[in-house]
Amino acid sequence: MKKLLSAAVLGLSLISMNAIAHGTAKPQHGGIVQSASDLSFELVPQANGAAIYVIDHDDPADVSKMGGKLTVLNGAEKSEADIKPAGGSKLEATGIKVAKGSKVVAAITGVEGQTVTVRFSVK
Repeated sequence: MKKLLSAAVLGLSLISMNAIAHGTAKPQHGGIVQSASDLSFELVPQANGAAIYVIDHDDPADVSKMGGKLTVLNGAEKSEADIKPAGGSKLEATGIKVAKGSKVVAAITGVEGQTVTVRFSVK
């Protein structure tokens, strides 16, 4: 029984060390970073909308075939905008306001043939 317990503890410690090694992606554009589907998504509020930068293991991702919808909740007010490629690893949504306290949901299509949902809280 002690050998089984020791093996379990060793296995869990190796798993947790691997998770720590990957860590959380740091913002590269002054935004908020969330991870989903083995990618990092950085939301950056802009004057007339928002940009989302997509990073794949510290490298800019090809977003040319990605798109989707950005939903912003400012209190009881809800607004939506299409997300479109804007060159490089940048996606953009225009015509919406992302302010402090906003809750933002990005439904991004074309991520390895899937739709990925990423949630952000703007502080």
